[in-house]
Amino acid sequence: MQLYTPIEIDTIQQDIQYLVEVKEWVQNFLAKPHPDLGRRGAVCPFVPQSLKSNSIRIAVIRAKNLQPEQIENIVKDYRDKFLEMEPRDREAAINKAFLLIFPDISLEDAATLIDGVQQKLKPFFVHEGLMIGEFHKRTETRGLHNQNFYPLRSPVPLLAIRFMVESDLPFLVNADNLHLRTRYLEAYLRHFEKQMKDETKLKTAYQALILAREALAKENFTDLAYEKLGA
Repeated sequence: MQLYTPIEIDTIQQDIQYLVEVKEWVQNFLAKPHPDLGRRGAVCPFVPQSLKSNSIRIAVIRAKNLQPEQIENIVKDYRDKFLEMEPRDREAAINKAFLLIFPDISLEDAATLIDGVQQKLKPFFVHEGLMIGEFHKRTETRGLHNQNFYPLRSPVPLLAIRFMVESDLPFLVNADNLHLRTRYLEAYLRHFEKQMKDETKLKTAYQALILAREALAKENFTDLAYEKLGA
């Protein structure tokens, strides 16, 4: 039995339109095929099973006048709740997901307060075997199979939290920053190398890590050489 206070009812009334809008977007876009996707299956292969198992949780977060650091702290708290919420076992919880809706963030601020927070927190999430995704109407993130398709465009700004899966490798290996790419690949292999089902992905990850480390070593050597010349 659920009991509500008058203030809680007011909050629900304010939030319900965003909850319904995002729920319908998840069901009718992410969980469905799309002609521009460039491959078969749902836009997000993860979502259909998550819906079937009722494993998605959605929260509305009022972020008016909040600074990026404040939003980061809120998202970190939800990360902790995600890890604490049952089921905790990775295999049983693989379909678990949090969608954090930020209706007060304007489209003009989304690049800073959604994309910026996602970029800042992604290394910490990946280290723990998690993924954090950024969604809003103006995101420039393109599809893997069609560069003219934007699968992360959502009706309301939001951040998504879920467990990392083997198929996330392309989202880790394409990091422009060599330090981050190395960290991402090390975390990926740490979480999957002993139970990897796809040998091709395992080899790809190892090869990408070797190349990233070599490029990073070369970059560090070049920087050191410039420093000596400058001295």
